[in-house]
Amino acid sequence: MAMFDVDTVRKDFPFIDNGRIYLDSSASSLTPEPVLKKMLEYYHGFRANVGRGVYTATRRATDEFESARKRIASLINAKPEEMIFVRNTSEALNLVAFGIGLKPGDRVIATVQEHHSNYIVWLRAKEKIGVDMRVINSDPEGNLDLCQLDRELERGARIVAVTHVSNVLGTKNPVEEIAKMAHERGALVVLDGAQSVPHMKVDVKRMGCDFLAFSGHKMCGPTGAGALFIRADLQDDVEPLCIGGGSIDDVGIGYYKLKKGPSRYEAGTPAIAEVIGMGEAAAYLQRIGMESISEYEERLTKSLLEGIRGINGVELHGPMDPKKKIGIASFNLGFMNPHDVALALDRSANVMVRSGHHCALPLMRDVLKCEQGSVRASVYFYNTEEEIETFINALTALTASSR
Repeated sequence: MAMFDVDTVRKDFPFIDNGRIYLDSSASSLTPEPVLKKMLEYYHGFRANVGRGVYTATRRATDEFESARKRIASLINAKPEEMIFVRNTSEALNLVAFGIGLKPGDRVIATVQEHHSNYIVWLRAKEKIGVDMRVINSDPEGNLDLCQLDRELERGARIVAVTHVSNVLGTKNPVEEIAKMAHERGALVVLDGAQSVPHMKVDVKRMGCDFLAFSGHKMCGPTGAGALFIRADLQDDVEPLCIGGGSIDDVGIGYYKLKKGPSRYEAGTPAIAEVIGMGEAAAYLQRIGMESISEYEERLTKSLLEGIRGINGVELHGPMDPKKKIGIASFNLGFMNPHDVALALDRSANVMVRSGHHCALPLMRDVLKCEQGSVRASVYFYNTEEEIETFINALTALTASSR
């Protein structure tokens, strides 16, 4: 697309044709018609396994599968051989946590902002292996305590695990600075990119991360397919979560040898249609342009934040500057349970938002002091100013009626 036009884009998303207002894209994005068409093309035209034959259909399937790898690598400025296909961000982070060869006493530094998927994997490593896990604090605005990080790094660390963007606050963390600090002390950097890759231009080379995990279903792709960037020179140091067919270079009566590159980690038949769909989703986003997506979402976020802030009785969490965050607004009505708010918005205005702890209990309880969680509205490039206005009006009416 030469220029971003929300009305044109919305035609690709039938789910919102009937007046539904979907403000839960941080949980899972909608899937456009070109992605669905590409997946059906696989099932209708070359439904065969990949990397396991010489006939025409399987060669076509393999070509499309590897083309998806190239498209997804291009989205984050990685090499295709650095992209590993997994089911989702959670599986990717588990692969790193239990494949990197952590030993008792190794120090892992995480942050209080982390989604559980980039938190409990390190807690389990603490329980099972005996690693020393440290947690960096954050203020309610989402500013990480980098002085605390520096002190922890001085004591030595193997891993720094950090979310690129908070899924609760929307805060964009200074990952380039964090990576520089970590590498100067010999630590590897594991980034959770589930909330950044779909919404902003991501460049693994510029950021300097060693691992980056993200999910297809949050970036207009299907469920069941995700990706893990592993820096090429680190791949021999990371053991796969599982091995088997497709990952083997040689097998004898008493030995086996794994392949090099992505196949090493992709044992068994992969989610072929889903990976091809994720590749098409990456191409779809690039056709629109990640800069265009970011700029448009920033305008929506400004309207979203200003609208919520203008409602009496609403407590809004996180930074108020739309340039410092992606399109996430977490808030509470002090007199209502977040789930009741979400249900009321759905019933009264067909507005869909998330409610609860957002898989980030340490942040919700210890930093934001929200025992019951919060309501989270999140926008994507297929949302409109009119939808934001409808949401704000519905929230205003709900607030007034509940006093």
